[in-house]
Amino acid sequence: LPHFMEEPDDAYIIKSNPIVLRCKAMPAMQIFFKCNGEWVHQNEHVSEESMDEATGLKVREVFINVTRQQVEDFHGPEDYWCQCVAWSHLGTSKSRKASVRIAYLRKNFEQDPQGKEVPIEGMIVLHCRPPEGVPAAEVEWLKNEEPIDSNLDENIDTRADHNLIIRQARLSDSGNYTCMAANIVAKRRSMSATVVVYVNGGWSSWTEWSNCNARCGRGWQKRSRTCTNPAPLNGGAFCEGMSVQKITCTSLCPVDGSWEVWSEWSVCSPECEHLRVRECIAPPPRNGGKYCEGLSQESENCTEGLCIQDIETASDIALYSGLGAAVIAVAVLVVGVTLYRRSQSEYGVDVIDSSALTGGFQTFNFKTVRQGNSLLLNSAMQPDLTVSRTYSGPICLQDPMDKELMTESSLFNPLSDIKVKVQSSFMVSLGVTERAEYHGKAHSGTFPHGNSRAFGTIQARNKAMYIQNLSSISATSELKTTAIFGHLGGRLVVPNTGVSLLIPHGAIPEESSWEISLGIAQRECSLQPEGSDILLGPEVTCGPSDLSVSTPFALTIPHCAQVNSEHWNIHLKKRTQQGKWEEVMSVEEETTSCYCLLDPYACHILLNSFGTYALIGEPISDCAVRQLKVAVFGCLSCNSLDYNLRVYCMDNTPCAFQEVVSDERLQGGQLLEEPKLLHFRGNTFSLQISVLDIPPFLWRIKPFTACQEVPFSRVWSSGQAPLHCAFSLERYTPATTQLSCKVCVRQVKGHEQILQIQTSILENERETITFFAHDDSNFPAQTGPKAFKIPYSIRQRICATFDTPNAKGKDWQMLAQKNSINRNLSYFATQSSPSAVILDLWEARHQHDGDLDSLACALEEIGR
Repeated sequence: LPHFMEEPDDAYIIKSNPIVLRCKAMPAMQIFFKCNGEWVHQNEHVSEESMDEATGLKVREVFINVTRQQVEDFHGPEDYWCQCVAWSHLGTSKSRKASVRIAYLRKNFEQDPQGKEVPIEGMIVLHCRPPEGVPAAEVEWLKNEEPIDSNLDENIDTRADHNLIIRQARLSDSGNYTCMAANIVAKRRSMSATVVVYVNGGWSSWTEWSNCNARCGRGWQKRSRTCTNPAPLNGGAFCEGMSVQKITCTSLCPVDGSWEVWSEWSVCSPECEHLRVRECIAPPPRNGGKYCEGLSQESENCTEGLCIQDIETASDIALYSGLGAAVIAVAVLVVGVTLYRRSQSEYGVDVIDSSALTGGFQTFNFKTVRQGNSLLLNSAMQPDLTVSRTYSGPICLQDPMDKELMTESSLFNPLSDIKVKVQSSFMVSLGVTERAEYHGKAHSGTFPHGNSRAFGTIQARNKAMYIQNLSSISATSELKTTAIFGHLGGRLVVPNTGVSLLIPHGAIPEESSWEISLGIAQRECSLQPEGSDILLGPEVTCGPSDLSVSTPFALTIPHCAQVNSEHWNIHLKKRTQQGKWEEVMSVEEETTSCYCLLDPYACHILLNSFGTYALIGEPISDCAVRQLKVAVFGCLSCNSLDYNLRVYCMDNTPCAFQEVVSDERLQGGQLLEEPKLLHFRGNTFSLQISVLDIPPFLWRIKPFTACQEVPFSRVWSSGQAPLHCAFSLERYTPATTQLSCKVCVRQVKGHEQILQIQTSILENERETITFFAHDDSNFPAQTGPKAFKIPYSIRQRICATFDTPNAKGKDWQMLAQKNSINRNLSYFATQSSPSAVILDLWEARHQHDGDLDSLACALEEIGR
């Protein structure tokens, strides 16, 4: 008899697509299908015949199509079925029956999950009965639109009859849960169920009883406890009972001591004195009373001054005589040294170094410095002399603070006849002692001292207003701000650096005042990145480090990375008390200890402890971009025909630019063009800086200096030090007062920026670039309500509205989403008021614009 090698399988018709049933038997002369007890017409069969090579028997395979119309037209007691029958010369065999059904999935769930409020460590059961369907729908659970995998969390079970069971609720289990049902036809979503895991408050231990408040007689003493073990969270119940207990107490009244009468005078001693005593026992002090005032012993001469004591011994006389002789000898020596020094000073100090005369250099020229020179530490202090020498050699400094000229560097072509000033003991070049400086007049009008005005007053040449106010940038080397804050909080800013600290309302205990400081490290940072890691911003210190706040404060640090998680891995590091650096978190990490929000130009960090912090970037691809700001400064050299151009490439952070401008102020440099942004990729290609389009008959550039190239490693691993290259231009005649050229800064096979220079080299004719900024130098510290953009009454209403869980999800989680806070929401769930922390983050991000309209629109979109 035939045996079946393949029998028809159960099948489902999806929409209007027919299904194919197949049957295969050996040996078989004929195979026909019978559906619902009736033979299928021979014309509807598709038959294939072959020969089994092993047995030589005939193998036959048959196919038929079943359409949706056929199934719908069948009305029987059971499902539509088909069976195939195979014949051989010995008889027939029948296959199994295959059922054919129309697949579908209803739209409405038979039971949607319902929102719950569950105590911590309680059990959560969310019921879900999917819509009716053929075949039966499979169920999947989503939390905040992310699939739940019960295999990864032993605390979650999704296998029991489509229900979601969380055995012990955790704070992180709060969220919006959705039941997803799907079969081969369609997918369906249930209504979202909001689960809130709350924490009921618990009392802490009682404190010790206080001292009796009455120093004498009847009073009371108290002890207290707080509802912080744990504190109520997410609408949990507050502790029941009293937080303070009082009991009555009785204190013994203090009795002050009093002196008894003096005793009789004693016998006259060999020293011609007698004495008498008294005691504080009439009565003695009791119960904390005061001790008697005055002396307990009294003595006086008992011979009325007629007593003559023994003369001093011979050894005492010798001792005093020796001491007197020593004092006289020291006085004579001091007078002699003083007279010698005065006699030597009459010879003067005008000494010429003979090595300069014999070495082929020009002689030293002694000259006085004009009163009021901006290079002097104190303009009222007249220097003895200044010394000039002429050096020849290349100059291109990575840091304007470098003390030595790189005369042996092969990276830069020489700039001939550059004048370098060797300073005297009273001179300051570039703001640091013993530093080389270009000769040039310090233009006091270009960089005024002080911050008496917020904006520059010089006309700009149809250019957009830039983000810095040059006239307001401080030249001090220490960037630190200190202020005293109380319970109302406030904001602390290091002026013109992008670094700020927001202390929320309530972070400092009531009736307390803390002196808080904020500063950034300049020049050299203690953090030295390893490998290809780089420092993305300044090293910021806030303190004192031994204080901790009850509500997270917001620290804002600028950075120079082009934010992209596929190209950068950014870490926050903190310096320990031992001076070592340890990692606090990765910016993309999920943690409840702190929170980092990375904006395009700054990182806002929520922290509970003060200290020293820094951002480190680890490039994970060649496409990682470090944003550099390119600025060009210029000034006349001591040779009236020479003009110096200095090109800086620095991190695109306000503090890096401020450092460069502070140095240029001391050199008399003038910003010639608005700085531009260069995207420097981590692809190992070098940086090229060149001067182009110099007017050929008016100016010339010193030979071999028109283009300079900087290796990749020097740019990428330069830390916070700005890259600095100098070019020397020479006029043919003094009548030339206008300079027009281009400065091109480009990375090989990368981004390029061209700065168009169009300036007058004469100070009184020069058009200076205006800086129009968020100048915060006038308000480095703000305390109380004026430090915040959101009025306190409105802030309280927002917190009261959004801290309460809402079944439709219109709570603090949606407030976070509307403010582009989409990750690590578990950090906010652990806070006593998640909405307040979200608004603190908003305040930190909008300290300059204070865009309350956008916040109002976000609340309106939520429906609140």
